[in-house]
Amino acid sequence: MDIDKVRALSDAELEQALRDAKRDLWQARFELATRQLKDYSTISGTRRTIARILTVRHERKLGPTA
Repeated sequence: MDIDKVRALSDAELEQALRDAKRDLWQARFELATRQLKDYSTISGTRRTIARILTVRHERKLGPTA
């Protein structure tokens, strides 16, 4: 998910996207452990998505800057 798309989400949608991304990361790690994962880049991509969501959530918590 692109940072612009993440910033366009509401707070509730942001929290839902974070839960979904964490579930996707858990699933990818499980598939990696059981040797079912075919595309290893999904793990790093999901981690980046989580980082983007957390960054936007932190920006909103800090509020507008001068």
